[in-house]
Amino acid sequence: MSTRAAPDAPVAPGTTAPAVPETTAAPRGLTVVVTGASGTLGREAAALLASCHRVRALTRDPARAAAGGLAGQVMGADFADRASLARACEGADALLVITSNPLRPDHDDNVLAAARAGGVRHVVKVSALAVTDPDADDLVTRWQRENEERVRASGMAWTLLRPRAFMSKTRDWAPSIARESVVRALHGDSRNACVDPRDVSAVAARVLTEPGHAGRAYALTGPAAVSARDQCRELAAVVGRPLRFVGMTPREAVDAWRERYPEPLVQALLEMSARQAAGGKADVAHGVAEVLGRPPAAFAAWARDHAAVFRHAA
Repeated sequence: MSTRAAPDAPVAPGTTAPAVPETTAAPRGLTVVVTGASGTLGREAAALLASCHRVRALTRDPARAAAGGLAGQVMGADFADRASLARACEGADALLVITSNPLRPDHDDNVLAAARAGGVRHVVKVSALAVTDPDADDLVTRWQRENEERVRASGMAWTLLRPRAFMSKTRDWAPSIARESVVRALHGDSRNACVDPRDVSAVAARVLTEPGHAGRAYALTGPAAVSARDQCRELAAVVGRPLRFVGMTPREAVDAWRERYPEPLVQALLEMSARQAAGGKADVAHGVAEVLGRPPAAFAAWARDHAAVFRHAA
């Protein structure tokens, strides 16, 4: 039988969450390890995979993740703890690698070492489309290029997913929309071919579990490049009231980022924003359609599906 962690049993990172039987039989298929499983991509990928495959969903807080309905066998693991990663990867068939800290390159080293030791055959790495731009040399892009090299050198079969910015980043505007009916952004007329993260998760689930994707890299974007002003208009339509767009100066943006990120990431964000302003993120790619056989979702559809986020933000 498949298992899910009991929500009332705290578990330290590096241990498997306590489990309770589910009412349905465990699906046949592959054993797939999903890192970053409590995040936007990992949660959706785990849910898609769990209907037909055995999923080990890795998170630093398994009790909380299980209580929140995370699919699969919820396991405690930490990217800084190789032993916890080794337990999670032992005997698995495939691994989805989602890391998020450019200041910790050892995280990717650790999870790949655990996968190799555990006999994992196929690694799917979520990278970034910026790695293909020769003009991109910010901290985050350099980190992702190095991560791709780690994957290629791992000795396992690999597939690289290179998404553009996630449409879900607009969730950061929810508080100001709720309080002031305002969207604030830097370079409001610059365009980004942002992608619905659900499409990225669907691509990940497909390439993890079907043949023919080893050694491939997929560029994943939405169907059109949109600006922050465009997104403001779409969000106004779904919340049912006018929203005002307010352009930020670089200094205002930096001050806001410094409240959330360390200085090296603030500088990287500033460089990435300048590249977008110069048109470096507007090209549309076709990786979603290539893998899924359908076009990617537009921002308007993502906004409709997440309208409640913007209507009810605290």
